[in-house]
Amino acid sequence: MESKNTFVKQAAILAAAGLISRIIGFLYRLPLTELFLGDEGNGIASPAYNLYNFFLIISSAGLPAAISKMVSQRLALGQYRNAHEIFKSALIVSSCVGLACSLVLGLFARQLSVIFGWQDSYYSILALSPTIFIVAIMAVFRGYFQGMNTTIPTAASQLLEQIFNAFFSVFLAYLMLKNNMGLAMAAAGSNAGTGIGALAGLLLILFIYSMAAPSLKRRVRRDKHSGIYESRRSLALELIGTAIPIIAGTAIFSITNIIDASMASSRLAASNAFTSDRAKALYGQLSGKYTTLTTLPASISTSIATALIPSIAYSLALRDNKAVNHKINMALRLSMFISTPAAMGLGLFSNQIISMLFPSHREGGDLLLIGAVSVLFLAVVQVSTGILQSINKLYIPVIAAACGALVKIPLNYVLIANPDINIKGAVISTVACYVVAAFIDLFFLIKFTGIRLDVKGIFLKPIFATTVMGLSCYVIYYIVYYAVPSNTLALCIAIISGVCVYGIFMLLIGGFQKSEINMMPVVKKLLPLLESHGMV
Repeated sequence: MESKNTFVKQAAILAAAGLISRIIGFLYRLPLTELFLGDEGNGIASPAYNLYNFFLIISSAGLPAAISKMVSQRLALGQYRNAHEIFKSALIVSSCVGLACSLVLGLFARQLSVIFGWQDSYYSILALSPTIFIVAIMAVFRGYFQGMNTTIPTAASQLLEQIFNAFFSVFLAYLMLKNNMGLAMAAAGSNAGTGIGALAGLLLILFIYSMAAPSLKRRVRRDKHSGIYESRRSLALELIGTAIPIIAGTAIFSITNIIDASMASSRLAASNAFTSDRAKALYGQLSGKYTTLTTLPASISTSIATALIPSIAYSLALRDNKAVNHKINMALRLSMFISTPAAMGLGLFSNQIISMLFPSHREGGDLLLIGAVSVLFLAVVQVSTGILQSINKLYIPVIAAACGALVKIPLNYVLIANPDINIKGAVISTVACYVVAAFIDLFFLIKFTGIRLDVKGIFLKPIFATTVMGLSCYVIYYIVYYAVPSNTLALCIAIISGVCVYGIFMLLIGGFQKSEINMMPVVKKLLPLLESHGMV
């Protein structure tokens, strides 16, 4: 039987690794933007990455979730042989699809760059093409381990992948510019680091699997349910049937990023107010600053959703509805606990954050100010999508994403072409997209599960504590800045103070549950005191 706190522990492991990976990924973009690429270089590299990401989603994005769900269901029923056969079937499917997508992206890189109007991104597209095959294989191993209720291999491979990615992205961009190969090749060099990082992550997870393989095979041989045999063909078909709607929902959001890149160029040109280079720089602000910063907190909700799918599938297989309801409320609560203060901080100090991180390229704070609220709605979308996939309502997130995209595209078309709004139109349309998708997901989540959401714990308490935090941060920032006129010093002190204020107020208003406090290394020592005062 799955232990009570297993889901929280696995989510915490993956969330920690995901957050560290995102921080590394964010930090290496600082020297990459400041010293080598600038906003214009980001405007060349990012469209290629968005296109690569779309092909990556087609080839492998749905696999970890689908595999972990299917494996977890079999393990709950003691069917170890069938669980291992899912892994083998997934390797075959993923290898074929991943190789096909890599070849398409590589062989048609020139044509794709022309179709979307990104001629300068040709070398970046080419550099990213082999990575799809590598990641597709790695996705199978990650999904298999997650289905066995361990996120450590995924977390370890993510960290190593990002470390190699960070180093080689910066190094190769530097090498290209040092040899006077131009900004387009420097952007390609930065994207090539993605493939090197993925290869490092794959090698690590292959090593971990080789260590675990003997015990896994012994378990398969001792399977008491070996008479219940599922053919590899039937498992492959089930895998594809499970993965396709997951891929479809994710692909729609990916397509909106491609649309942003394409429409940014065409609609900014239609305004007759911007040169080609200025249009690239504006898109570079959107992709290299706004998107990078607002998706940083999303690593937490992504990790929660990833851990949620096999955990809820396990409980459903055992028909433990009480556990399912508990996990749904806990997942949403944990996600809002992180996302709400993150959104406040990004919005409140938008210009200060950009000035601190990109002192030579200070534009883009207005994008962060307008779009910080998207952090909240993106978190709701990610977690509710994971829940809906866990309960076999696979097409609801697809419908929600499609409705969001249908709102985003016309807003992009109208707003970006307005010279006074320009690239901010893409931010406004992104917020609208996530708002629509979040409300649709939540509506059907409540409808199909019959769950009574803990509205106070999920939304009201974090919002109240965040409001207090925001006021204190604002006052502290300007007090420090008045005493010592340093934006960096004032901002760092304000952020650290804000974290403390937020945590204290969440404790005072009973915003944490006992199981959540047990996951906090220092705070858990205060658990008896908190219990005695009725705070948990």
